Amino acid sequence: MPNLKTVAGCIQSFGTPKLCLFPFRRAGCEALPQAARRYVKPWFVGGIAAAALISALTQYDRADTAETLHLRCTNPASGASWPLDIDLDRDRVGSFSATITDKWISWRDPKKGFFDLDRATGQLEFRNASSTGGYFLHYICRPK
Repeated sequence: MPNLKTVAGCIQSFGTPKLCLFPFRRAGCEALPQAARRYVKPWFVGGIAAAALISALTQYDRADTAETLHLRCTNPASGASWPLDIDLDRDRVGSFSATITDKWISWRDPKKGFFDLDRATGQLEFRNASSTGGYFLHYICRPK
């Protein structure tokens, strides 16, 4: 069997013209010699392609299964509501870093204040300090 080297979709035998793997005839390439056909079977090339496809799909599924909570939080007094997306794998709420435990999810928005979500009841408490002592707002969060 000649010494073969893979080069840009074709294999090149040292001292002979370019040879193609798949399909067996291509512009500028000659058919594989009989000895090489015994070692490079079309089903082998297909198997490699299938393995690459399965690997790519598996990677896509892993990224897609990241655990994320999608909630809608409502102020019971005013009825105002807003969406809340919590990424449990990356410890983030929206674009903010969060502290996530089994009981609480807490984060800080530098422009607004501090938020604490009780995971068991869905009660969200917003607190903000001010020169007059600060204030609290209460929300109820439910899955979307």
